[in-house]
Amino acid sequence: MILILLFISACFLAYTNGANDNFKGVATLFGAGITDYKKAINWATLTTFAGSVTAIFLAKELVKNFSGKGLVPNELIQSPTFAISIALGAAITVFTATKIGMPISTTHSLVGALFGTGVMAVGSQFNFGKLGNTFLMPLIVSPLVATTLSLIAYLLFKYIRKQIPSLNTKKPTLIGISSPKILDGLHYLSSGIVSFSRGLNDTPKIVGLLIIINTIDIKWSMIFIAVIMALGGLINAKKVGETMSEKITKMNSGQGFTANMITGLLVTTASIHGLPVSTTHVSVGSLFGIGIVTKKANYKTIGKIILSWVLTLPIAAIMSAIVFKTLELLM
Repeated sequence: MILILLFISACFLAYTNGANDNFKGVATLFGAGITDYKKAINWATLTTFAGSVTAIFLAKELVKNFSGKGLVPNELIQSPTFAISIALGAAITVFTATKIGMPISTTHSLVGALFGTGVMAVGSQFNFGKLGNTFLMPLIVSPLVATTLSLIAYLLFKYIRKQIPSLNTKKPTLIGISSPKILDGLHYLSSGIVSFSRGLNDTPKIVGLLIIINTIDIKWSMIFIAVIMALGGLINAKKVGETMSEKITKMNSGQGFTANMITGLLVTTASIHGLPVSTTHVSVGSLFGIGIVTKKANYKTIGKIILSWVLTLPIAAIMSAIVFKTLELLM
């Protein structure tokens, strides 16, 4: 019974992850008016699923990190109650944010839940040093890096465009092809890369909670979680999608492409090296960098998003600690 509850909890987390995160990769496509919502979410679903499947081969380090290994004693990791508390604490936090349209980080929620459950379970035996170095540092640094790089990249691309005469006419062309069409194609490709990298980075984090169920192969766990994530995105992504697409900054196709390129580069690199960065933080950071250059950033919305980020970790920690204590009493 307890293992079934763990599986259901992981599925709930996967669903809420898809609902809050799946549209983020294609938010610039929708925001720049390149495509409609339905086509954008379908493209996001397809490319996210591809990233999730690829995680089977490239993201084993993330699976290990999010199982709790190194943070708490090994005997606690083998407890289904520990994993259920993490999954439910994070899922409730992400689900609540999704309902109000706030793009928060599932990664941040999981880190908070790991902390809350771990401290409730073992107290001072919790490895605070690993929490800071392996989890918190990448989460704090990544949006700052994304903002800086997207700002620099956009200014560089703008300068290069001005140096090419054929791009500064009423009907701009590049090697004889309409440059807006080339840019739209690159924009689609970049949004697919972001969604792919998100699937690559997020799926292993949820699968890490299932490794104590030895009867389920990790490969099949990755695929099953990927399917549930896809459903969450298809059914419940619209509110967060509108926030990401329309309320952070106004953008054109070139600006959206630049933000996507930086996001995809950073998240893919982090996934391969086992660093638990947040696609949400990186993506919002990239969009903010563009908004600073164009002077179209919506600071009020960005302020609300940052506040939700600050609250994510403590709320997830409290929720997971409550779940753990409740299960402990009931069991």
